[in-house]
Amino acid sequence: MLRIPCPHCGERDETEFGYGGEAGVDYPADPAALDDAAWGDFLFVRADPAGWFTERWCHVAACREWLVVERHTVTDEIRSARFAGDPVGGTP
Repeated sequence: MLRIPCPHCGERDETEFGYGGEAGVDYPADPAALDDAAWGDFLFVRADPAGWFTERWCHVAACREWLVVERHTVTDEIRSARFAGDPVGGTP
């Protein structure tokens, strides 16, 4: 089982979290200008690397905070976890 280190609650089982997908995907600046194909790309086309990947997780069973987690998709090793609103590298 994947163990995710919540900065608030400590390391917890992945069953306490909800997966939020790839981190860093911005909402379209002008959504009305997108055609169906562009919306399809925005909603469904994501990176799928065999390596390090930055993802969003919500700690739904405890603090309910959104996290940004760097996880290796092959080994499930977690390199970092921070609150979604914190700058890269942690809280200043």
